[in-house]
Amino acid sequence: MRILLALALASVALLSGCATTWVVDNDVQTFSKLAAVPSPATYRFERLPSQQSVPAEQAALEAGAQPALAKAGWVLDEQAARYSVQIGSEVQSTVADPWAYGRFGWGPPFAGRRFYGWYGRPGYWYSRYDFYDGPYYQRQVSVIIRDLATQQVVYETRAVHSARWPGDPALLAPMFDAALSSFPQPPAGVRRVNVEVPLQKQ
Repeated sequence: MRILLALALASVALLSGCATTWVVDNDVQTFSKLAAVPSPATYRFERLPSQQSVPAEQAALEAGAQPALAKAGWVLDEQAARYSVQIGSEVQSTVADPWAYGRFGWGPPFAGRRFYGWYGRPGYWYSRYDFYDGPYYQRQVSVIIRDLATQQVVYETRAVHSARWPGDPALLAPMFDAALSSFPQPPAGVRRVNVEVPLQKQ
């Protein structure tokens, strides 16, 4: 196992120029009614009934969002919160069709090759373009911020990332970073936000 891991690391280093980071690419869309960062920007987490039924999972999800919220200027204060923050996440699996993508020679040179970039974790290394007809997973994280005084949603954002492994907790922090990028006045429409994450040495 160590030999295989060493070979994988060596291959990625040669092909990517000794990369020390992996890239989490996200499609982000945001809707904002905030002109500036609120003062004070204090919040508490709000949980839907379905989220209350899985407290450990929801707590882990909220912990993954907290660093990104802090970077955006938010302060967790359960006792003096002016806003509520609702965190969501879902994962869907998709199976690629090799006949539709030119695996057997039809179509343009990179037909059916999903762009992943040089990123990964030990055991999850991927080339820049790769034929793949097994399942891959689309993960979405969302953040909804509500003004507690008016009960109006003032900020809604979501980030979507596709990968070959489901539920990797290492994806949460960079995905929330992407979702809250350009806070509080992000550009309109869907935008691509790439977040570089340092590789962990094993």
